[in-house]
Amino acid sequence: MTLTKEKLQAKFSTRRLILPMLLGLGVVGYMLYKNYEPGQLQTLLQASPLWIGVTLLVLLIRDLGYMYRIRYITDKALSWKQSFRVIMLWEFASCALPSVVGGSTIAAYILFKEKIALGKSIAQVMVTAMLDNLYFVLAVPLVLLFADGELIPSLDNMSETFRQSLSIAFGISYLLIALYAFTMFYALFMNPKAVKRLLLRIGSIRILRKWRPALLRHANELLIASKHLRTKDVSFWLHGSISTIFVWTARYAIIGCLIAAFTHLDAGDHFLVFARNLIYKVVLLVSVTPGGAGFAEIAFPAFFGAFLGGFTTIIVLLYRLLTYYLYLLVGVIVFPRWVAVVYGSEKDNTIPASNQQKNISTTLNSDTIPAK
Repeated sequence: MTLTKEKLQAKFSTRRLILPMLLGLGVVGYMLYKNYEPGQLQTLLQASPLWIGVTLLVLLIRDLGYMYRIRYITDKALSWKQSFRVIMLWEFASCALPSVVGGSTIAAYILFKEKIALGKSIAQVMVTAMLDNLYFVLAVPLVLLFADGELIPSLDNMSETFRQSLSIAFGISYLLIALYAFTMFYALFMNPKAVKRLLLRIGSIRILRKWRPALLRHANELLIASKHLRTKDVSFWLHGSISTIFVWTARYAIIGCLIAAFTHLDAGDHFLVFARNLIYKVVLLVSVTPGGAGFAEIAFPAFFGAFLGGFTTIIVLLYRLLTYYLYLLVGVIVFPRWVAVVYGSEKDNTIPASNQQKNISTTLNSDTIPAK
């Protein structure tokens, strides 16, 4: 893949950003039109200032946690200002790109442009992805243990067949995420060369040959990441693991805090909202729209409407404003300034795939990675 300043800007063009915004707001507008009741908007004035404050605090703490994690994972190569830019751009990319693509696809490039070596930036993105997936894999059994069969919502307009299909789809998604997380763990820390050979064999299958270059690149990236991460001490993994638990717990807790601003939730209700948020996020992974726009708004009432009643649509709007549109707005401000900073002193704005592969080969040939 060849990356240039122009191609990067094209990914976040005004046209591409306006479409998901209009789609999401259009769905909310339609929901307001269909479910509007006199005095519904007055519920905004009845919100608990305490819980609104807690919601904003949790949102702030989550982002600070992300900044803390990226600083330590990069061995403090990033300043706090750079960490802020990286996290905001990462969130911006997650909002502007389809959920099935996500912001991680360009995260390594963002780190590379922040003067972190290509091999290290690849390793750092991989370790964040691995930790994020492991959090999900470990959290789901815990919430299933205490959710008492209420993890999948049951609605009057939801047939039992559809509910069972949703449960099956979630189970398959969980197994795929778990398989990916543990395969990455095995590749990074146990036998990266074996995984490379497996990926190359997969790429040799006739119907999959067009993905062979991508599989080869990913296999080489795993070797680079493995070489880099094997040098890390216990402190590195403690900082990374604890901050991951911290930020994802905060991320999943935001909806509960926001709902509590409009209706009473006891401890059990907060836990159930948290648990259902795990499934809600997995459902959004299949969305082909940028940031799940439109799909997220439609799915929200099915998972959390039972706690909100007639003003569900208002909460949907507030939730998406805080967790989606806010990052689009911040990204629109940060992205042009970041481009000006990282490209301002450069003569060549291109990173050809051939140069990337050359860097990869040099790193691989510099030392042997033992297979365990």
